[in-house]
Amino acid sequence: MSDASNVQRTLIVFKPDAVQRGIVGELLARFERRGFRIVAMRALRVPRAMAETHYAVHEGKFFFGDLVKTISASPVVAAVLEGPHAIAVVRAIVGATRPHEAAPGTIRGDYALVGLRNLVHASDAPETAASEIALWFPDGVIEYTRDVEKWMTDEGAP
Repeated sequence: MSDASNVQRTLIVFKPDAVQRGIVGELLARFERRGFRIVAMRALRVPRAMAETHYAVHEGKFFFGDLVKTISASPVVAAVLEGPHAIAVVRAIVGATRPHEAAPGTIRGDYALVGLRNLVHASDAPETAASEIALWFPDGVIEYTRDVEKWMTDEGAP
């Protein structure tokens, strides 16, 4: 992907409500259409210990237990996306954490109604993305190129 200084990787997790509603493919397609490359993906049931590690930043807050319980309730689909400014752009596509505050056109603005049923998690900073990717994909991610990328970036297009 061109402009290597701006290329980032970020974690997204389609939460149990997205899986149970059968809309993971539809939501993932939004990121692919935007131009992001999927460099890792897996479906899994989240063990309690992993959920607690993932949400450790919220430990001690009143909603910590509900976060852990919710993400562990049913399978999820996790993926690592790569592209220019991935963290900010993915979070913009996802929308505000609270669905009632999410703008129309965002995933949460179009599909979610209430707090913990907000469909998708997205890393919020480079450091967070790095630690979350290591947690969810301990074997790493794959590297590959796509010819189409020269048509979506400033470098390489005729």
